[in-house]
Amino acid sequence: MTNTQKGSIASAISGAVVGLMREYTGRGPTRARTYINEDLISVVLQDTLTMGERSLVRDGEVELVLASRKAFQRTMSREMVAAVEEHSGRRVLAFLSANHIDPDIAIESFVLLPRLADGADGADGADATRAADGESDVKTLA
Repeated sequence: MTNTQKGSIASAISGAVVGLMREYTGRGPTRARTYINEDLISVVLQDTLTMGERSLVRDGEVELVLASRKAFQRTMSREMVAAVEEHSGRRVLAFLSANHIDPDIAIESFVLLPRLADGADGADGADATRAADGESDVKTLA
């Protein structure tokens, strides 16, 4: 994969993740950068908190905001995984997500199935069939 192809895939994944965050929370992050390395794709998001969440943080409700963010990430996980799989052409083995309040940064990480020697993902036929049918055995850790 050339650097141009990798950059195009990274840009598409960043856009998809920002769009999903906007759809689910009412506001998307103002900065997003996607890193692609072997069997790992990570999206680092900055300036993610809504005005309401910022108000809660000012009032000391950090744990409430973090719990709410974890719930959103669990709810968005299927669509995020689907977007990463679509844009990368790879299967996601696990999705991990975390938020930090000060500074306001979130990370969405996708561990990909390792590639086999022939370049194909390491999924067996049953995994590929389940994925095609819309089933997912992706592990989500938030």
